[in-house]
Amino acid sequence: MGKLVYGATSYELEDRLLAHLQLVVGVKLRRGENFFVSWRSSLDLGSGRQSIWVDNGLHLAFSYDGSRIPQVNRDWVDAMASSAATNVGLQLTDEDGNLLNVPHRTNGER
Repeated sequence: MGKLVYGATSYELEDRLLAHLQLVVGVKLRRGENFFVSWRSSLDLGSGRQSIWVDNGLHLAFSYDGSRIPQVNRDWVDAMASSAATNVGLQLTDEDGNLLNVPHRTNGER
């Protein structure tokens, strides 16, 4: 499990998802496009949904557990990028398009 670090908060994500998210975020920010990233919260966080705002002025880091760079699924990247252009924002999904639950959040850890 890698981590998406947003300010002082970390969210645990699978390395493969994290790598694809990093590709989309990088492209969007290089274009000067700001957007939301949203996901369903798992039961240990009380369920519900969370969103974070992403723009060039925020601290955002991608920390990977593994050292291998995964093979890129262009269809998955395109689906994420398309959802980022909507009012709801980029929805975290698996490669089949199913909404994902983000299992854990830690504050102050990096």
